Amino acid sequence: MSQTNNLHDCVRASLEAYFRDLDGTDPADLHDMLVKAVERPLLEVVMEQSQHNQSRAAQWLGLNRNTLRKKLLEHKLID
Repeated sequence: MSQTNNLHDCVRASLEAYFRDLDGTDPADLHDMLVKAVERPLLEVVMEQSQHNQSRAAQWLGLNRNTLRKKLLEHKLID
C-alpha cells in the first residue's frame, strides 16, 4: 500500500470514528476543523525537514513564501 493510501485510510478512519462519536449529533465547521487538524502537523514536519528554511518549505508545499509565513503565524509556529 502506498503512503498516499495510508494517509487516505487514516483520515477516513478518523472521520468515521468522529461521526460515530457524534452519535447522530450534526457536526459544525467540519471542513475548517479538518484543515486545521491536518495543516499544523504538515507545517511542523515540513519546517523540520526543510531545516526551517521557509523558502524551501514554501516550494515543497507549492505555496508562496508569504502565504506560508501567514500560516506559520496563524498556527503560532513562528513569532
